Amino acid sequence: MTIACLDINDSNLQLWHGDKRLQSPGYALLEDGQYRFGNTARAAARLRPREVSTRHWWQLSTDPLQPALGPARHSADLVHAHLRALHSEAGNPAELVLAAPGSMRKEQLALLLGIIQQCPFDAVGLVNRSVALASLYATDGPLFHLEIQLHQALLSELRAEHGKVTFLRATALPGSGLLQLQERVVEAAASAFIRQTRFDPRRRAETEQQLYDALPAALQLLQQSNETSLTVNGYHARIARSDLRAASESLAGSVSSTLGQPGTTLLLDPLAALLPGLQERVAGTLLQAADLPRALAAHEDLLVQRTEALVFVASLPQLLGERSGDTAPAAAVTTAVPAPPPQPTHLLRDSRARPLQTGGTSLGDGWSLVRGQNDSWQLHAASGAGALEHNGQPGADSAPVASGDRLRLADGTETLLITVSA
Repeated sequence: MTIACLDINDSNLQLWHGDKRLQSPGYALLEDGQYRFGNTARAAARLRPREVSTRHWWQLSTDPLQPALGPARHSADLVHAHLRALHSEAGNPAELVLAAPGSMRKEQLALLLGIIQQCPFDAVGLVNRSVALASLYATDGPLFHLEIQLHQALLSELRAEHGKVTFLRATALPGSGLLQLQERVVEAAASAFIRQTRFDPRRRAETEQQLYDALPAALQLLQQSNETSLTVNGYHARIARSDLRAASESLAGSVSSTLGQPGTTLLLDPLAALLPGLQERVAGTLLQAADLPRALAAHEDLLVQRTEALVFVASLPQLLGERSGDTAPAAAVTTAVPAPPPQPTHLLRDSRARPLQTGGTSLGDGWSLVRGQNDSWQLHAASGAGALEHNGQPGADSAPVASGDRLRLADGTETLLITVSA
C-alpha cells in the first residue's frame, strides 16, 4: 500500500509509510515552549507531570484545555501538533488512510477531519479499526474486539455473516485503560522491591520513572518465562508472573461479563499479550502488529475516497477464500502487500533484556549488531570474528536480522532478538 496508514489508538498510535513503522503513544510534553510527543513525552511523565498531557486523543474537542498546557487552546490543537509531528517523522506522505476506534463519536471524527484539512496531507480513507482487523479472520456470527486505550479499554461488538463483517456497538470498560493497568503493575513491582531490598522506587520521581521505563521489557520477558528481574537505581528485584496477575483481574471480569454467551469469538490487540494472565482468563485470538496495514492494503479499493466527502466505513467484506468457522487468518490475506518484518529493539540473553544501541551492540567474539539502511539492524563481523549461527545457519557479515531471530556463538552463548512495543 503506497498510501500511508494511521492506526488511532492512543496507547500507541502507529503510522506505516513504505518500509517505515512509527509508534507514538498519546503523550504530549511542553518543553521550552515547544511540544514533544510519543516516547519522549512519556519518558517525562513521572518527572514533570504538570507538563505532560495524555487526554488529547481521548477527549478530542474544542473545549478549553483543562489544565492548560502552553499555547494550546484545546485538545484539538494538541492533536493537530501530534499529527504534524508524526507526518514529518514518516517522511511527509501525501495521503493517509485513518483507522479509528469505535469510541470516537461522530462529532470527534468530523473534528478530526477538520484538523487534517489544516495539515500538509490529505485523508483519503476512514475506517473502523475493529472492522478492518476482523475482516482478516474467517468466522461467522458475533465476535468482539478488545483494544486497550490509555484511559479505558474498549470492547467492540461486531457481526460476521454472509461474507461481511459489520460494527454494531462499542462498550467502554472504565478503570481498565493502559494507565490504570500500568499503575497496578507498578504497585506490585514496587512491593517486590520493598520486600526484597527495602527500597521503594516510588519515593522519588527519578526512580519511579526508571521503574516505568523498565516495565515494557520486563512484561515482554514474562511472556516467555515465569520470572524476571528489574533493576532500578542499582537495586535488583525478582518479579514473578504470578505477582502481576491481579493487575488484569478487573479487566478480565468486565470482558467475560460483557461477552456473555460461550463460544463467542474474541480478538485481542497485541498489547493484551503483555498483561500476565489476561489470555488465560479470556480465551481469544491475539492479533499481530502487521494485521492492520495488511487489512487496509487488501481493502484499498473500497477505502480510498478521493473525489467525495469521506464516509466512515463500518462494514467490510471478509477476506475469505473458503469461509470457515475457524478464527484463523483468511486465505485471501496473502494477496495484501506483506508488511516488513518487525525490527528488534532489545536482545534477550540469560533472561535479561538489553536495548540495542544506535552506536552498535556487541554480541561477543567479534560480532555485533549495527544499524543498516532504513533503520534496520544487521550483523557485523570484525576481523578475526569467531563462528556464529543465525537461526541455525552460519552467520554472515552485513546479514539483516529481525525480531525473533536466534544467534548462537561458538561458546554456546545464545541471544534472542525481541521487540518491546511502546
